[in-house]
This record gives sequence, structure tokens and C-alpha cells, in this order.
Amino acid sequence: MAKVTIQDVANEAGVSLGTVSNALNHPDKLKPSTLDAVRQAMSRLGFMPNQSARMLAGGRNASFGLVLPRLDHGFSLQIANGAHSEARRHGYGLLIANADNDEILENNYLRYFMGTQMSGVLVQPMAIGDWRPYSEAFPVPTVYLDIHSDQPGYFVAADNLAQGQLIAEHAISCGSQRIAVIGTSEYMQLALRVKGIERVAAANPQASFEFLDEGEWNLARDGFMIAQRLAKLPADRRPDFILALTDVLATGVIAGVQDAGLSVPNDIAVAGCDGNPLAWSGSVPLTTCAPPGYEIGRRGVKFLIDQIERRRALASGEAKPEDFADEDPCHQTMIRPFLLARQSTMAKTTHQQSAEAALNLGTYL
Repeated sequence: MAKVTIQDVANEAGVSLGTVSNALNHPDKLKPSTLDAVRQAMSRLGFMPNQSARMLAGGRNASFGLVLPRLDHGFSLQIANGAHSEARRHGYGLLIANADNDEILENNYLRYFMGTQMSGVLVQPMAIGDWRPYSEAFPVPTVYLDIHSDQPGYFVAADNLAQGQLIAEHAISCGSQRIAVIGTSEYMQLALRVKGIERVAAANPQASFEFLDEGEWNLARDGFMIAQRLAKLPADRRPDFILALTDVLATGVIAGVQDAGLSVPNDIAVAGCDGNPLAWSGSVPLTTCAPPGYEIGRRGVKFLIDQIERRRALASGEAKPEDFADEDPCHQTMIRPFLLARQSTMAKTTHQQSAEAALNLGTYL
């Protein structure tokens, strides 16, 4: 069987060779109807583009790369879904790599995507301590996700400070007097949540906040053990509200409180703070503060499109570097979180509990 060429595709679709080339390399340049006609012609003819040849010829891979730190957290899956939907809307594909919480693997995937001439790359980095973006200038548009920075670059982050504030304000609104905050804060996101909680604590001296810098973010058993220890304290000393910095820790807390013979929320209310739907299958529907990960992924792709359009305008002479001279080199968008108040902090007789207990978790992924 003779090899199908782009000329064959052009003839089948009734368009020019340049239009087929744009469909492969710059799909955003074409009208949706034209792009659809070319892709249908490719499908009918069984055309398979030679990616290596295209890249050697200076072409661009009409896909974005997304490097995630893990695939076992609902927030990262939300980001992937939002990025995928927005990429498709602009005619791009999305390839996802799992760095498995390994900074070296993250760097390797990032450079692999650069080497395969992706049209742009999104990365959700492992943000330990004083994280800073990569120092070198990457050859393709790059956006960092779920990260706060004042450095030059493009960043889309959940407002983790607001997450901490919202969940702590909820604890106060529940009438809590002794609030224990658990979880180590080695990651930037967790440290910001702690700062948000501290702001609420300072504004509400009538309530006692105890910050326990213990409990790994992804270990439910740590939450279980801490809760068992706290539950054994005398009733006038034990916390009436345990705020975990992550939902995984919070699910362990609920199990530990119940195993100690106490009730959630009647004896001890429990809340998480990172909106991880994969941790919401416990015996008591969990109150949490959910960052809209879908919107973070979507906004990340929009930042990529902005960079692509800017580079195209500069290359064509439609814009000049001085047109952007007064612009802040740090392009950062903060996404506001929202509170999901459910049974783990609400009285059993409330209407809200019965409504939230039936929540379709799939809507958050």
C-alpha cells in the first residue's frame, strides 16, 4: 500500500498544502470547520504524520506537555482535566507525565517535552522550602502550576493562604474553643495554609489554636495515630476541632477519633484543607477547603496560548519588544478556593449534612 502524503490529505479535504501544515503545526490558525475537515480527511485516509521529520524541519508538535508530581491526588487530576479541556478548545493535544514525587524525574520529563518540540509545557513542581523556578530560559512557553512566586515567569496557583483562613474561620463559626492543627509544613502550599490559619487565630483570641508540626501530608496512618493520642486527653483539654493540613491526614483523624470511642463531629469535629476527592470515601463526609484545580489547569493553558500569540506577533513584526517593556515580568494568577462544609464538622440534624453527603465526587475530577 502506497504511503499517504499530506498532498493526499489536502486533495481529500479540498484545501491547500499550507492548510494541512497548519492543521498539524498551528491548529489555532484555522477555523474549527476547516480543522475538522482536515482531520476527517486524515482519518479516512489513515494518514499518520511523521513527528520526527516535522521536528527536524523546524515544525512544532501541536501538543502541550503536563508534568504532574503524582497521579494519586485528586487535585492533580483536576488540573489535568482543566488543562485537557482548554487545550482541546484551542486545537492542541495534552500529554501527561507523572514525576512520582521525584525532582530528578520531574526535570527529566520537563526536558523531554522541550526536546520533542511541544508547543508549550505546564509543570506542577515539587515545592519544598524556598522553591524557585528553573533559572534557564526554556525554548518553548512554560507555565508553573500550584505555585506562588515573585520571580519572572508565568504562574497559576491556588490561594493557599485563603484556604487556611477559610477553614479556620469555619472552625470558629462552629463554636470551637480548642483547635488542633496537624501536619508538617515542609511544602510551600502547606506553609501558606498555616499562615492563613495563624491570621485567624490572631484575630480570635477567645479560641485556643495548637499547632502540631507532625503528620506527613500523604499518610492517613499519621492522622490516625495523632487523633488517638489527642482523643485520650481529658475532655476539658482535648481539642473539639482537629484541622488537618491535607484531606488524607483528615481521613486518618476521623478513623482515629472513632477508634478511640468518640464521635465525629459531636465530640471532635474534623476538617481537611486541600480538596482531594480521592480522600473523601471515609465513613463521615469530610469538610474541606477545595481549590478549583480544574480552573488552575485551564488558566495554565490560557497562559501558554498568550505566550504563543506573543511570540508569533514578535516574529511577524506585529509587535515589538518595547511594547511589553513596562509589563510586570511575573505573571501570576491566584485562584480563590471555596469551602465544602459537610458532616465531619456539622451537626447530624442539619439539612446541609444530608445534602452534602450525597455529593457527586466525580464533579470535582
